[in-house]
Amino acid sequence: MQPKDKASLMQTDANAPIFNPLPWIVWALVLPLVAIEVLVSLGTGGLAGGPEAIGWRIEAIQRLAFAPQQLREGWQTGLWQAETFRRMLTYPLVHLDFGHALFAVAMLLALGKWVGEVFRWWAVLMVVAGASVAGAFAYTLVPDLQGALIGAYPAVYGLIGAFTFTLWVRLSGTGRLQVQAFSLIGLLMLFQLVFGAIFGGGWFWLADLAGFGAGFLLSFVVSPGGWSRVGARLRQR
Repeated sequence: MQPKDKASLMQTDANAPIFNPLPWIVWALVLPLVAIEVLVSLGTGGLAGGPEAIGWRIEAIQRLAFAPQQLREGWQTGLWQAETFRRMLTYPLVHLDFGHALFAVAMLLALGKWVGEVFRWWAVLMVVAGASVAGAFAYTLVPDLQGALIGAYPAVYGLIGAFTFTLWVRLSGTGRLQVQAFSLIGLLMLFQLVFGAIFGGGWFWLADLAGFGAGFLLSFVVSPGGWSRVGARLRQR
């Protein structure tokens, strides 16, 4: 390499961003979650808000979590409350503890960057919202389940569904087995089932699986090219 080329390369590296830039829609989705978790964690740790702040996490869960019995009551009585549908979109903002939230944020950032660089911003938003709503509906289908649904994991699995869709479309034009695109969700669900069997993870996995299904199916509509792109790839085989 010539000295001039080395100088140009060094200048380019110096101007490169320290962190890979994220689509703005990813920040818009992640920052509220981070703000709430930081606030309730500081309160729980006694670092902000005084003695009453110890209960901030419980209060946040009461305000934001999805309660399946509310949706069941709507089905039974025909009387629907706007709060029930609002909670289908707010429960991803609150988590069990800091570690629960940290892992969700890490996955949202990683998957959001990948999907956000392929999908338009409104498509990412629809995948996340649709996966959250689908997760709430699936959680409600468990008979007599009373526990609240919280956490961003159904939304995360929605992004996994969109990620899987893009791999599935790409593999359809290469002659390789398309089932390989589902290896990630297969491994994650196996891990969750084993973890739940050992530690009692409850029915959250059902909401996650529904979120994945919603993200995958919505991608047929909201991905660039949508169904026409999928049909074209399949016709090339």
